[in-house]
Amino acid sequence: MPVHPVDQLLAHTSVLIIDGGLGTELEGRGTDLADPLWSARLLVDDPEAIVAAHLAFYRAGAQVATTASYQATFEGFGARGIDHDEAAGLMRRSVELASEARRRRRLEPGAASDLLVAASVGPYGAMLADGSEYRGDYGLGVDALREFHRGRFEVLASSGADLLALETIPSLDEGRALIELVDERPGVRAWLSFSCADGAHTRRGDPIEAAFRLAEDCPGIIAVGVNCTAPADVEELVQRAAGVTAKPIVVYPNGGERWQAGTRTWSGPADDLDPTAVAAWLTAGARIIGGCCRVGPGMIARIAAIAGAAVD
Repeated sequence: MPVHPVDQLLAHTSVLIIDGGLGTELEGRGTDLADPLWSARLLVDDPEAIVAAHLAFYRAGAQVATTASYQATFEGFGARGIDHDEAAGLMRRSVELASEARRRRRLEPGAASDLLVAASVGPYGAMLADGSEYRGDYGLGVDALREFHRGRFEVLASSGADLLALETIPSLDEGRALIELVDERPGVRAWLSFSCADGAHTRRGDPIEAAFRLAEDCPGIIAVGVNCTAPADVEELVQRAAGVTAKPIVVYPNGGERWQAGTRTWSGPADDLDPTAVAAWLTAGARIIGGCCRVGPGMIARIAAIAGAAVD
C-alpha cells in the first residue's frame, strides 16, 4: 500500500512549519474582511488575493498552506443566496487556490518540493460569526455537531487536499463529532486542534488532557494540539499533550490579543512570539508549528528559522 504523503513527510521531518493567519495576511494587503463569511468571501470576490496570501506564507518557509474554508459552510453561503452545488464548488476552490500557490512556489528557485495543502474545517461557532467559537456554548450534542460538519467534511475530504485541519475546536463534544467523521473515511488524514482558554482547559472549560486523548485510537488523526490560543499558554499545553498522547503535537497560537465579536476586531496587548518561547515549545515536544490570527509571513519566517536552528 502506498505511503500517504503526510505520513511520509512526518516520518522524515523533525519539525513541520505551517502557515499563519490567512485573514491577517489578506487584511495586511488591504482586503476588507468585515463580513460574516470572513476570508471565504474572497472565494467568490477575489480568488487571486487568496493565492497571493498563500504564496507569501510558502515563501516565508511554511510547508503547509491552510485553505480559506474555515468559515465556508453551506449555511453561511446559503445566507448569501449561494445554492448547495455552488457552495460545494467554492469549498473545492479553496483547495485549488492553495494548490495553485504551491505550484507557483515550486517553480521558484530554492523552493522545497514537499509542500502540503491542508483544508481548513472550522468549528460550528465560526458559521455563527458571533464569536461563539471562543466559548463553545452552542447547546448542541455530538450527534447534531457531527451532522452539521458532515456535508462540508465530505466535500473537503474528497477535494484533493493532502489533509484536513480540524481547527479552533472549543469543546470535547465537537472534537468527538469530528473524530467520528474521520473514522468513517479510511485514508483521510487530519490534525485536530483545540482552542484553549488557558494552559489547562478548552474554551468550553473541558480539561485539555481529555481533549488530547480523544483521538488516540483514531489512525486518521495524525496530530493533536492547539491553535488560536494565547502564546503564553502554549508551553504548558504542549507539556500536557506530551504527557497523554503519542501523536505528534501541533501548535499555532494567535498573537495574544482578544477577539471582539461585536466589532469584529482584535484588542489588547499582543504577545511577542520570541525565539525563547518557540524553542521551549519544541523542547516540550511540539513537532508541527505555525501561527493563527495576527501572525503574518514575517513571524512564520522567524518561526521557521528558530525551528531550523533547533534541529541543527
